[in-house]
Amino acid sequence: MSDNVEISDTPFPQSPVVPSLLEGGAPIQFRCHKAIACFNACCKNIDISLTPYDIVRLKHRLGITSTDFLTRYTMPYEMEKNGIAGVKLRPVENGTACQFMTEEGCSVYADRPTACRYYPVALLSMRRQNEYTEREAYALVEEAHCLGHQEARTITIDAYRQEQGLPEYDDAGRGWRQLILKKKSSGPTVGTPSKRSLQFFFMACYDLDRFREFVASDAFADVYALDDALRTTVLNDEMQLMEFAFRLIRQIMFNEVTIPVRDDALQKRQARKQERDAVMAEIAAKVGPIEGTPLEDERYTCSNPDS
Repeated sequence: MSDNVEISDTPFPQSPVVPSLLEGGAPIQFRCHKAIACFNACCKNIDISLTPYDIVRLKHRLGITSTDFLTRYTMPYEMEKNGIAGVKLRPVENGTACQFMTEEGCSVYADRPTACRYYPVALLSMRRQNEYTEREAYALVEEAHCLGHQEARTITIDAYRQEQGLPEYDDAGRGWRQLILKKKSSGPTVGTPSKRSLQFFFMACYDLDRFREFVASDAFADVYALDDALRTTVLNDEMQLMEFAFRLIRQIMFNEVTIPVRDDALQKRQARKQERDAVMAEIAAKVGPIEGTPLEDERYTCSNPDS
């Protein structure tokens, strides 16, 4: 592989990935099934990164909000030092096994994450210098405990992806992968994101229910001039909302403007802050200071997290 190719993180950062890149038509020898001796072994010591679409599928499966799912089932991690964050499945308390593992297998199998579906294949997103679109390739993950590689079945990577339901997951995750790859390949040219920008990235990517509240808020409407049709679509269609979140991140972090901003946005934001300050000052004058009461809710006040 040449030095001018940049590769994003694989879904299996701790796994021994064979360095040769494979095309979709490449054959692999693999089969996993309940009768195999290593069944559930890969679920007993997890390191599973989640895409935004993984979170959408799993939170619907469990009937909870994205906020609750993140709190109960995940943990954040740094994709790069002092940079954007990713999300991993949190193992069982005081252990390393997946919380969704049972003796019968995965309890959320129909909605299992992208990384689980791909195993033992790794999807690699790459961008060559001076190119503006990413390339996709694959690599094979071979771990000592996995006996699936000894099964007498040969299948192409493309056929395996179809079998595992991955085209839908790949399409839904493409916008997020492009964001990650763009940030990594841009490096210092985009500067160091502020803490608020990083918090916004995390919310918009992974906490989609909270992001919907942000888009529905008056503070958002004061800044962004969405037409009624688009506003209705993104607030009521979760996949459209996720794509809109990626657009807004690109606008805020990389100045790729595709969402119109109102001319009087700054004045409205300042007026709203002054109004809140006045109300809090009036309350404080009557009843004294209220300990721990924020004047602003950071979820809704940062139309541009760096402003």
